[in-house]
Amino acid sequence: MAAAVHAQPGSGARFDWGLTGAAELGRVCAVLVVVDVLSFTTAVDVAVGRGMRVHPFPWGEQAADYARRVGAVAAVGRRQLTPDHPWTLSPAALTTAPVVADLVLPSPNGSAISAAASATGLPVVAACLRNAPAVGRWLTHHGYGSTDAPIGVIASGERWPDGSLRPSVEDQLGAASVLDALSGVPGRLSVEAAMALAALASTPDVPAAVRGSVSGRELIEGGFAEDVEVATRVGVSDVVPVLRQNVFSAA
Repeated sequence: MAAAVHAQPGSGARFDWGLTGAAELGRVCAVLVVVDVLSFTTAVDVAVGRGMRVHPFPWGEQAADYARRVGAVAAVGRRQLTPDHPWTLSPAALTTAPVVADLVLPSPNGSAISAAASATGLPVVAACLRNAPAVGRWLTHHGYGSTDAPIGVIASGERWPDGSLRPSVEDQLGAASVLDALSGVPGRLSVEAAMALAALASTPDVPAAVRGSVSGRELIEGGFAEDVEVATRVGVSDVVPVLRQNVFSAA
């Protein structure tokens, strides 16, 4: 009984947090939308928009081995960027890095969630503030959003030092931007989705909110203000990255 209730039945667009929320909605939804604004899904939007195919992978040293097996380049952490290896999780770096056919993009949150969701066989869409309206249009055009074909929107969140989920401002606002584009779906929003959407209505300046959030300030103070700037260009992208067979490419 409780498990069925947790899946938010009877609604066309649903909302949850993190890996566990994705697993729960993945059991019952027809498509999942993963939101990780700082920075995985923003990086995916940039890379796919430049013609690259992106392979999600959980954070760890095995990403390089996986990249070699699939004939891809493995992105590294922001601080590991070198002139010889300019591919990192930084969206700003990916705007100028040479285009490669296949890029393995590991991260502890959005990438890990996407990789796990891919195993369900569901289509998975990478959404961020840049492409949220385009993602909403694509989902409704393809008939998602009814109670028979519900959409699960997942805010990835961040991690506390002990590994537990830390809900984040930027991912709630990113998810809310997707839900705003889905507010007219025939199955309507679940209560959880409607409450997530309410955050957008009370945020008159989304870029400023992201810049002032814990995650935004952490990046800015760490020398990566350009990543925050790239991530907060609201609605500038028409790219809809869809994950099929564990690879994100343009829909």
